[in-house]
Amino acid sequence: MGSEKGGDMTEFEGQVLADLSVLKSQMRQVLGIGQPGRLTLLEERVERHERSVQRLKGLAGAAGGLLAVFHLAIEYFRR
Repeated sequence: MGSEKGGDMTEFEGQVLADLSVLKSQMRQVLGIGQPGRLTLLEERVERHERSVQRLKGLAGAAGGLLAVFHLAIEYFRR
């Protein structure tokens, strides 16, 4: 019942090997074969996004500082 004679694969074994073949193909696509794969491209996108977020944080901090100086100047000239 478990295995057939003559070295032939059971239907289950054939399905497992087919699934493994599909998985192997998908992993090659994700990791890339000598070229950037999806994972590498995704990592690059995340790094670009993080740099953009850091730039925006810096700009927001600078704008906040300038706004504070502007408010101080207004208060100084009111008196």
